[in-house]
Amino acid sequence: MKPRLFFRNRMVFFGDLFIIVVSALGSFALRTDLGPLFVYYLPQALWLIGISLIIKPLVYYSFGLYRRMWIYASTKELKLIVVAVSTASVIVSLVIILLRAFEVLPYYPRSTLLIDWLLSLVLVGGFRFSLRVIGETQPPGINTYTGVRRVLVIGAGDAGELVVREMQKNAQLRLQPVCFLDDDPDKQKKQIHGVPVVGRVNDLPRMVVVRRIQEVIIAIPSAPGRVIRQVADVCRKRGIPFRTMPGIYELIGGKVNVSRLREVEIADLLRREPASINDRMIGASLGGKQVLITGAGGSIGIELCRQVARWGPSSLILLGHGENSIFESLLEMEENYPSLPIHAVIADVRDIDRLNIVFDNLRPQVVFHTAAHKHVPLMEANIEEAVTNNILGTRNIVEVSLNYDVERLVLISSDKAIRPSSIYGGTKRLSELLVLNAAHQSGRQFSVVRFGNVLGSRGSVVPLFERQIARGGPITITHPDMERYFMTIPEAVYLVLQASTMGQGGEVFVLNMGEQVRIQDLAEDIIRLSGLEPGTDIEIMFTGIRPGEKLSEELWDKGAHYEPTSHPDIVLLADEDLLTDPELTHIVEQLVHLAREGDSTAIVDILDECIPGSAVGSTPPPDLTSIV
Repeated sequence: MKPRLFFRNRMVFFGDLFIIVVSALGSFALRTDLGPLFVYYLPQALWLIGISLIIKPLVYYSFGLYRRMWIYASTKELKLIVVAVSTASVIVSLVIILLRAFEVLPYYPRSTLLIDWLLSLVLVGGFRFSLRVIGETQPPGINTYTGVRRVLVIGAGDAGELVVREMQKNAQLRLQPVCFLDDDPDKQKKQIHGVPVVGRVNDLPRMVVVRRIQEVIIAIPSAPGRVIRQVADVCRKRGIPFRTMPGIYELIGGKVNVSRLREVEIADLLRREPASINDRMIGASLGGKQVLITGAGGSIGIELCRQVARWGPSSLILLGHGENSIFESLLEMEENYPSLPIHAVIADVRDIDRLNIVFDNLRPQVVFHTAAHKHVPLMEANIEEAVTNNILGTRNIVEVSLNYDVERLVLISSDKAIRPSSIYGGTKRLSELLVLNAAHQSGRQFSVVRFGNVLGSRGSVVPLFERQIARGGPITITHPDMERYFMTIPEAVYLVLQASTMGQGGEVFVLNMGEQVRIQDLAEDIIRLSGLEPGTDIEIMFTGIRPGEKLSEELWDKGAHYEPTSHPDIVLLADEDLLTDPELTHIVEQLVHLAREGDSTAIVDILDECIPGSAVGSTPPPDLTSIV
């Protein structure tokens, strides 16, 4: 133990010495009713005191009872106290019994050992938890500080309890919890840390007036978007600040506390109620494995790194072409997971020789392939790059995965691969076919996970809208009827990990994206979250559909059959159309050759010919001045 840490707990140490003496004398006092026998057994009591003073502090030290900050004690520390005190009492009892067996001690009343254990348990535990009670005692006059804000907390569950406790304990936050609102009827008129539950969420407009509320905190990580939208609308109309806990998928592996509170974001308004979570399957598929993630500097890639790391892989390999983005991912992972071996690899998935060296040296067992060019209008203007990066790159990853015995390969795909109208969608559909054909040919656990847009990625509309609002508008939308599937990045990645555990080889898993969202509605929500009004403060302009875009997206072909899985937000596509291996090989070779020759017209013709429902060729030529 470090000297500073010891002296910080010296009061606890000396308190234990006093408790040992009191407990030993108390056990004999209770055994003899402080009669003449107490004086008779006093020598035995002194033996118990001496042995306990030697053994018990050493045992308590070995269990870490002098390395704890007891003002933060919880049920975990209570269990530790029970185990430590019981272990110490058993050792003391064995020593007493041995001394009695060798007649070092005269007759010894063994019942005192049991009484001593009970007294030690009560006194040691009570002493330590009294420190927490003292530490949590609200300092006098805390509510008289200037600038203290009256807070209403939405959600009287575990997260709400932790947030209120931290506000009460930390005066520097200058937040005073006034009341809870919760829709659970069993919690009504109850109190948590002295703060009452005064109604349901629907009572918010009345309670902010009656209770003179100055801030609202949403402390329900699993709250769906409709609840957050309801709270946000009330607070915005009344000019009251409001904050929220991150969603349940963002908190995976994290901690609920006041420091995690943040402003409500557009992703919060689109949250869905989280479905059942099967952590065990993910842990079994990733724990102790060497995991490689391509495109690890991208939005999906870095979130995969975050979530994979918490399952204890033996190593994590961050592979990407952009050195700056990989460096940023590396810094974050090393900071949050210092004991996890991490390899940062700068490599282009189009370079098969480089990939062979990487796989030969690092031997990944699980691969998540996210690397792709994803910006639809940009790929219309750079067809050759889309082909070489998305198709050739995927073929290379599949090939090295087969050659180096990768157990599981998961391709991250897109709803734009269905009846594609864009180069991006067409290249992703062929990428899917490459993975599926390899799975059927080899019997490996190679699979595809397909989903729609994610909120917060670099290429999504949300950052664009936010920049346009910061400039004073207008917000530009291509068409008033444009709609898309949306999901938060943490939720999408978590479902990807769930789906990856289900794959036996050759499956296409599709994430349930919910209902499609009108882009105009999304833009209006972002404007309101910025404290402005659509049409008044920020105008919305329509610019026309861009090359490769559709008004709405699809997650599977019309007439396709799909089956439910063990997770309600993941479905399995059945009877996915495949090309024969020779056909697919020939098509890919043609496309790569044409890309290197710069023949984009022929590339489009081949995509439309080999992909069911493809309409890439009907897309008008791109206007390079308006691709954003």
